[in-house]
Amino acid sequence: MAMAHPSQAASAGQDISIRTITFDDLRVALRQGWDDFLAKRGDLVFIGFIYPIIVALAIMSASRMSILPLIFPLVAGAILLGPAFASGFYELARRREAGLDARWRHFLDVIRKPGGSALFDLTCVLALLFMAWMATAWFIYHATLENVPGSTSSVGAFLSAIFGTSQGWQMIVLGNLVGFGFALLTLAVSVVSFPMAVDKPVSWGVAVRTSCRVAWHNPVTVAAWGLIVVALLVLGALPALVGLAVVLPVLGYATWHLYTRAVVR
Repeated sequence: MAMAHPSQAASAGQDISIRTITFDDLRVALRQGWDDFLAKRGDLVFIGFIYPIIVALAIMSASRMSILPLIFPLVAGAILLGPAFASGFYELARRREAGLDARWRHFLDVIRKPGGSALFDLTCVLALLFMAWMATAWFIYHATLENVPGSTSSVGAFLSAIFGTSQGWQMIVLGNLVGFGFALLTLAVSVVSFPMAVDKPVSWGVAVRTSCRVAWHNPVTVAAWGLIVVALLVLGALPALVGLAVVLPVLGYATWHLYTRAVVR
C-alpha cells in the first residue's frame, strides 16, 4: 500500500488522514474487485441489471417525448449517479473484508447503517449535479442545434444535423467540454465519499471534503481511475447494456478497495 501523504495531518480536528495512491493501487483494487465478484457475489449479477434497465427505460421515455437532444446527455449523466447505486456493493465488500456474512440480502443494509443519512445527503448532491448537467445540456442544444430546421423530426434527421452542420459540431464540442467539467467535479466529490459513508459514521461534508483531498493530492491517479471507470462502463454498455451486469459489481467492489488504500481507517 502507498505511503501516507505528508499533508495528512488533521486540520480543525476533523480531516481524516489520506494516502498517496499509485497506478499499482488501481491495479490491485481492480484485481480485488474481480476476486470479490468471482468469490461470492455471482448471485448479484441480477442487481447489476437494474441500473442499465433504468437507463434504458429513461431513453425510451425520452424518445416518446420527442426530446432526442437529451438522450445522449441522459446516458452520459447516468454515470454521475453510479456511486450512489454502488453503495450496496461497498457494504458487501466491507462485510467480506470483516469476515461477516456477505450474501445478497445485505445489499440494502446501507440504508439502516448509522451513515445512512450521510449516504442520502451524498445521493442528493449527485442528483443535483445530474439535474444541473441535464439543464446545461438542454441550454447548449437551444443555443446551437435548435436553430437547424427539422433537426428533431426523426432520429436520422437528428444525427444528420449533429454531424452534418456547423451547429451540430458546436453542440458536440461545447457539450463534451462542459460534460468533462461535470465529470471531473463528480469524480472529485465521489471517489471515496460513498465508501467512507458506508464504512464509518461520518457526515456528508467530511466525506466530500476527504474525497476532494484525495483527488487534489492524487490528481493523475484519480484521473486515471475516472478514465478506467468510463472505459469499462462503455465496454459493458456496448452489448445492449448487458455487460453492465458484470462491470457494475466489479467497479463497486474495486472502488471499495481503492478507498481502503486511499484513506486511513
